Amino acid sequence: MAQRGAHHNRSSPPRPGGSEPQETVLGSYLFIRVDISFYGAILLKILELVRAYSVPIRDDRVRGLITWYVKALQNAIDMIWDNIRWKYSFPKIVRKGKKLVVIRGSKVRIPIIPRDRAFKKRLRDELMKDNPYARHWVDAVIRTAYSIVESWRRRYLKGRARKVKPKIRRRFARCKTTLMKIDYQAKTIRITLKQGEYLTISWRSTWFEHRVRGWTVGEVIIKDDRVVIPFKSSEEIYVRRVIGWDSYELSLDGYEPSIGFIHVDLKPLQSMKILYERKKAIAQRKGKRELYEKYEARERNREKDFINKLSAGLRMLFQNTIHVFEDLDKEDLVSRKKRRKNRRKRNARTPWRRMSEVALTASVDPRNTSRECPRCGYVVETQEGHVFECPRCGLKMNRHKAASINIRRRYLEGKRRRKRRARMRGFPHSNEPEEAMMVELWVGVTPSGRSPVIWIPMKRDPEGDETKGRGLDIKQYQAR
Repeated sequence: MAQRGAHHNRSSPPRPGGSEPQETVLGSYLFIRVDISFYGAILLKILELVRAYSVPIRDDRVRGLITWYVKALQNAIDMIWDNIRWKYSFPKIVRKGKKLVVIRGSKVRIPIIPRDRAFKKRLRDELMKDNPYARHWVDAVIRTAYSIVESWRRRYLKGRARKVKPKIRRRFARCKTTLMKIDYQAKTIRITLKQGEYLTISWRSTWFEHRVRGWTVGEVIIKDDRVVIPFKSSEEIYVRRVIGWDSYELSLDGYEPSIGFIHVDLKPLQSMKILYERKKAIAQRKGKRELYEKYEARERNREKDFINKLSAGLRMLFQNTIHVFEDLDKEDLVSRKKRRKNRRKRNARTPWRRMSEVALTASVDPRNTSRECPRCGYVVETQEGHVFECPRCGLKMNRHKAASINIRRRYLEGKRRRKRRARMRGFPHSNEPEEAMMVELWVGVTPSGRSPVIWIPMKRDPEGDETKGRGLDIKQYQAR
């Protein structure tokens, strides 16, 4: 489950401190940045919001269409792969100021995908030979084939894919908008299969009909038993806060001056993963494949449910906010020799990845975020354990909280650097975290029966007076 922020009046921005309404929504989200501008002191971002819903369908013609589509798609990928040119890229070092910067550290082979008009015409003519459907279906196949090959190329250059040709293992057919005729009043989509032969799909009287009222329809994906319909809409977000998050296997730690330190406990999520890993190992030793697949599906569903509810809760609690994370892959930070593969995968599947789908997110350079002092800027050469201690100014605090301050500061510093402003530090002007941050906000999901429950965040004032809240553990935090 996810939650969408409030809609704002496009003619004038909302008043500072005003409350915005909330609406609970279901579905898949994808935020795409379109435009960034400033409205006075408020950062305005115009985003494109996409939700995908499936509609069941039963039609014998669909199986034949998908069978031809998958075969033609694989043929297109084979032809593109056979015409890829490979070239060597050699190590490159450039000088920036007084420093030498390594742009490329080793010799690598880079694939060059054919994109010339002559090759695309030859590819289209080859696919048209065995095409019993409308011509635009061939164009849809070519677009999908290029998308798959380009995705493989990006992963290959990052070292996440081998030099192996992509294979189509799932049955689907992606339809172009030129093959679709959409009637928003009748809530129907007419898809052209052949000349004079159509497939009609309706989302009227579905459970999500009211959620996509006023939204536009994108390119549908046809499967054997259902059709996935993406709906698109754009909204304006007036950003008022920026939270820096440091991701860790057992927690997410954030910082924002108006809120304080934020601690998200992920121990229940990791415990659930470890439990199902043991169950799957027992089923695998006994040779029970059905039991293993059952545990695997249950683990995936409960993990998705936990992360979705937590991400939606953070989205609801911190509205009009940009969430800043480190630009890195947590799986690569765990030693391959000292840790098992399942531990590395658990470390990689953290909720911050889901946050990029339900809220505004940004990334910063991860270097020295947990070794740089947020007060004076001194970089400690070696840092072990969970406590950060600065030898220059004597600041002593949790290293994850120090990293969250540095992450937030780097994002804001990058914005201000474009305006040629002076360098800033993470703490307020007093430079005294023990005076500025007397409260730590704990947020999380805790098992309650069969489904997780979002904790209600409450604060405790510096004098120690507690505010009553349901299911929330609040700690008073002071940096030594």
